[in-house]
Amino acid sequence: MSNDVRNTNRLRVVAATPISEELIELILAAEPRVDFIRDQTLLPPMRMPGDHAGDPAFRRSGQQQCAFEDLVDSADALYGVPDENPAALRRTADANMNLRWVHTMAAGGGSQVRAANLSSDQLAQIAFSTSAGVHAKSLAEFAIFGLLAGAKDISRLLEQQRNRQWSGRWPMALIGQQRILLVGLGSIGRATAAKLKALGATVVGVSRHDGPVQNVDEVVSPDRLAEVVADVDGIVVSLPGTAATEGLISRKVLAAAKAGTTLVSVGRGTVIDEVALLDALDDGRIGFATLDVFASEPLSAESRLWAHPRVLVSPHTAALNPAEDRLIAQLFAGNATRLLEGAPLLNRVNTVEFY
Repeated sequence: MSNDVRNTNRLRVVAATPISEELIELILAAEPRVDFIRDQTLLPPMRMPGDHAGDPAFRRSGQQQCAFEDLVDSADALYGVPDENPAALRRTADANMNLRWVHTMAAGGGSQVRAANLSSDQLAQIAFSTSAGVHAKSLAEFAIFGLLAGAKDISRLLEQQRNRQWSGRWPMALIGQQRILLVGLGSIGRATAAKLKALGATVVGVSRHDGPVQNVDEVVSPDRLAEVVADVDGIVVSLPGTAATEGLISRKVLAAAKAGTTLVSVGRGTVIDEVALLDALDDGRIGFATLDVFASEPLSAESRLWAHPRVLVSPHTAALNPAEDRLIAQLFAGNATRLLEGAPLLNRVNTVEFY
């Protein structure tokens, strides 16, 4: 029997990343069968909502580190990857034979699990779940912002403002008259589709799965990407970072884009070939790019993306919002109930493709 269908009376949860006492009380009220173990002195203080790694200046003494490891090694379940560090997750999995479940703070927590290089036995023993969906509304709004920035020629506006230049007037594009391609129809893609339809756009979605999707006018398979990009005005990429998605927005795909296409990236930076993207920006096929994620983070100071006049760089912050921590706690509480009652976990990580 798999570990997430085993029935037990209590669940010993240990806080492996920062969480407030208020949210712990919320979890306990929603699922009283949880024993939520934490030592706040061993957890780094959060500097803002969604700051799951906590203050980088925080350091444990040797004794404190041993105490922290003893706690996570005693857990049935972990609230967060220890210190948001895949190596620490691997150490914990090696030490804790009773660990049944780890909930990751990130929507793309599968990448942390993959980076931990766990054995096949460990992946079979431990269920991993993510916070997918919690960030969908924030990222959908950011995607709309990025598309509007391209449609309204924000780079030209900012340049003219810097130069105190009052130019002649020019027509701006209307999202409601555009055809937008959503590369990924998970929670972020579906939330973006709803907002686009409210603006009157025609929405095309890329998915490996057949069947209609609400607010999406047409669904196409990934192997048609280079074909469909030639007929869209904007592209929103919200795919997770997996072996299957790496470099999916390739030189071939970008070469097929029509001049002036807007690109927004809110999934994982590895999905886009950044060298090819720069070439497409230089020759105008991509007229504007709003990027919240990058192949390597933090983005190197040497990257040409920083200074490109038609690029807006966001430091992987678009998902954060004041409600994030509460929504993650509520999701965790619901999944704790599912674990205890033998029901499938929401957002369980596929440990073959790690999404």
